[in-house]
Amino acid sequence: MHRVYAIGLPVAGTVAAVALWWLAVVAFEIEPYLVPTPPEVLRVFADMPGDLFAEARVTLWETLAGYGISVVAGVLIGALIAGSRTVERAVYPMLVALNAAPKVAIVPLLIVWFGFDSAPKIVMAVLFCFFPITLATAAGLSSTPAELVELTRSLDASRLQTFAKIRFPAALPQIFVGLKVALPLAVVGAVVGELFASDAGLGYLITSSGGSGNTALAFACVVLLSAMSIVLFYALASVERLVLPWVRGTTA
Repeated sequence: MHRVYAIGLPVAGTVAAVALWWLAVVAFEIEPYLVPTPPEVLRVFADMPGDLFAEARVTLWETLAGYGISVVAGVLIGALIAGSRTVERAVYPMLVALNAAPKVAIVPLLIVWFGFDSAPKIVMAVLFCFFPITLATAAGLSSTPAELVELTRSLDASRLQTFAKIRFPAALPQIFVGLKVALPLAVVGAVVGELFASDAGLGYLITSSGGSGNTALAFACVVLLSAMSIVLFYALASVERLVLPWVRGTTA
C-alpha cells in the first residue's frame, strides 16, 4: 500500500496539473503561440525526439560536471570552515558576497574568459549550487553532539579519527540536505549559461524557439528539464537512503 501511495500520488498530481493547464488554455482561448496545449507539446516530442534528447545530454553533462565540482569543493571548504574559526572569518564574507552576486551579470565575463564551449555553463552550475553545499557541510560539522566529542577526547582519539568516525558521519544528514537543495540549482545554472552563451543544450533550444515563435518547443524543453531535475533528485534521495539507513528510524 505504501508503494502505491508513493507512486500513485505523484502521478495523480502530475495528471491534475496537466489537466488544469489544458483546461485553462481551452477555457480562456489562449493562442498557441502564447501557451500551447499538452498535445502540441507531445507532438514536438514525436516530431524531433533525437534533437531534444541530444540537447538534453549536453545539459545533463554540464549539470553533472558543475555539480560534481561543487560537491568536492563545497565539502572541503565547509570542513575547513567548521574546523577553524580563523578560516571561517576569512572565507565566509567572500562566500556570501559570491552567492549574493547576480549570476546572470557574470555570464559575459565567462564568455570572454572561457569562450562558448561547455566551460561557462559548468562554471554557472558551480556558482548556483556551491554555496548551499558549503553552508550545509559547515553547519553539519559544527553541530556534532557534545557528548560524542567528549567521548573521543576521553579515548585520546586524534582530530583525524574524530572527524572520520564521529563528526563527518554525524554531519551527513545535514550535508545531504545541502546536496538535495543544490542539485536542482545546478540544472538552473547550466541552463542560464546556455541561454546566453551556447550553441547546444536545452537552454539554447529555448532561446531558438523564442526567436522562431515555436512556443511548443520551449515548453517541451522545460518539460525535459523538469523531468531531468526530478530523476536526479530522486536518484540522490535513493543514495541518501542507502548511505544513511538509520536516519528514517531515528527521526520523526
